[in-house]
Amino acid sequence: MNSILPWLILLAPLVSAAVITLFTLRWKTLSSAISVAAVFVSFICSCLIFTHRTSAAAEFTWIGIGSVFQVPLGLTLDQLSRMMTVLVSGIGALIHVYSLGYMRDDEGKSRYFAALSLFMFAMLGIVLANNFVMLFIFWELVGFTSYLLIGHWFYRDAAADAANKAFITTRIGDFGFMIGILMIWIATGSVVFAEIAPRMSGLTNHPAFLTISALLICCGAVGKSAQFPLHVWLPDAMEGPTPISALIHAATMVAAGVYMLVRVAFVIQTSPAALLVVAWIGTITAVMAALIATQQDDIKRILAYSTLSQLGYMIMAVGLASNDAAMFHLFTHAFFKALLFLAAGSVIVMLHHEQNIWNMGGLRLKLPITFVTFAAGALALIGCPPFSGFFSKDAILVLAYERNVPIFAVALFTAFLTAFYVIRLLVIVFFGDARTESASESRESSPVMTVPLIVLAILATLGGFAFFTRNFLTLPIEKEVAIIVPALAIAALIVGGGLAIAIYRNRASEPIDLQLLRHKFYFDEFYSWLVYWTQELLARISAFTDRWIIDASAVGGSSRGTWGTGALLRLIQVGNLQAYVFLFGLGIVALIYFAVFH
Repeated sequence: MNSILPWLILLAPLVSAAVITLFTLRWKTLSSAISVAAVFVSFICSCLIFTHRTSAAAEFTWIGIGSVFQVPLGLTLDQLSRMMTVLVSGIGALIHVYSLGYMRDDEGKSRYFAALSLFMFAMLGIVLANNFVMLFIFWELVGFTSYLLIGHWFYRDAAADAANKAFITTRIGDFGFMIGILMIWIATGSVVFAEIAPRMSGLTNHPAFLTISALLICCGAVGKSAQFPLHVWLPDAMEGPTPISALIHAATMVAAGVYMLVRVAFVIQTSPAALLVVAWIGTITAVMAALIATQQDDIKRILAYSTLSQLGYMIMAVGLASNDAAMFHLFTHAFFKALLFLAAGSVIVMLHHEQNIWNMGGLRLKLPITFVTFAAGALALIGCPPFSGFFSKDAILVLAYERNVPIFAVALFTAFLTAFYVIRLLVIVFFGDARTESASESRESSPVMTVPLIVLAILATLGGFAFFTRNFLTLPIEKEVAIIVPALAIAALIVGGGLAIAIYRNRASEPIDLQLLRHKFYFDEFYSWLVYWTQELLARISAFTDRWIIDASAVGGSSRGTWGTGALLRLIQVGNLQAYVFLFGLGIVALIYFAVFH
């Protein structure tokens, strides 16, 4: 039975997706029930494996080309994957339950739950894969299913464009990821994680090859975890249903990049140059996203940019060679970010799908459960003690203080910005007076939506204690550092939050207008310009060449020549027997002439 449990975790959502797609699409209630039941099967089995330390499931050869290329189909069940399966399936289960209320009247409800189940299968496959090939296949399946979910309302142009943007942007990073996998296979002769680690001499003996391989592997995380410069797809992914925003931005798709970097840390941490690049990519992403978030008016986009910023912290921790700090923040972030998105969804639904924060206000009295739970998530996000984010974010700040002071300074400034834009959001949405009729007439969501909020609020509040006690109390941190860093972090929180309250209290409109931040540093405009002068220019040149050179002279010329010859020959096909006899005789005379005189 113990060997069956891992396969149940992985295959239950796949069976759900297949059954819904093939048999129950017309019955929405049944489809949603099948999907919810499947994710709870995965969650229960994950908990059993986590508590009973089940051994690895059976492994067999999946792809085999002699002794040159062997890919097993097997699952890895170490401490890291056990914890991640519980997290992914647990957060997924809560989002499934929440979706029952959020999507209850949606015409594509069955299609939504089928795609949701397939997404869970792909994400759990990433977590459990024991080799690069399996990981990459599930990696691509996550990209495909996220495309389906982001574009669920495909009849909206914005949703269709966002799905395409996400799919294409992440493919850029995945292309580098694939090349990195091939380079590691060339150097070590294996794609299995457990076999690559002892063969690392094939890479470490060639530092330049090692660094390039490590950075190409990191390209996959840059795309999937939306790091600079491939970060542009994530905010647009808000066009999908809010539960999908929570799923993608919390413990699943965007966290897959961080998990992958931790899983293959034995490759990345052998290259100091690669670590430094990764650390600065995370740092730049964190501060850039936080700056942009200060000028956004869409409640979901503000949370999206906060996700970018917090993922930057995690990538920063990976670059500073601390897997524990990265995973610690990944876990706490999963709790409070899923909470914030689901609470935002509660607000949006109760305000008839209004997302502009300036059309809200005074909601703390109308939506008390949503307000309290949203506030718990917000305090965890800004790192307020004793909420979970305080422990995980401080772990990364301590790490940066000890290993790279410039990165620490930028990370501390990012903490200040985080407090500023989160408290700005809280003040505008929940305090002051209602600015619209829908805000003044709003009411609390149904229990099917508020119960998951309460569960996540408890986890966001208390979730940092156990992980911190287990993994970080034994770290050799100097007493001075243990006092200075938290003190500076709390000071940044107080200054940022206080400034936001002073500026936005009782405001009815945005008093600050920074176009550079409002237009997201013009990244979208730059990429549009780049595409126009590269891909589209090449397309226009190719079209001109095809039409006026190839078609007009080569293909078209030979075609017209053939047609002209045929037209001339057609003139002699008059259908008159006497004319044919005359031409026959003329031909014989010509032959006699050439035979006699030549």
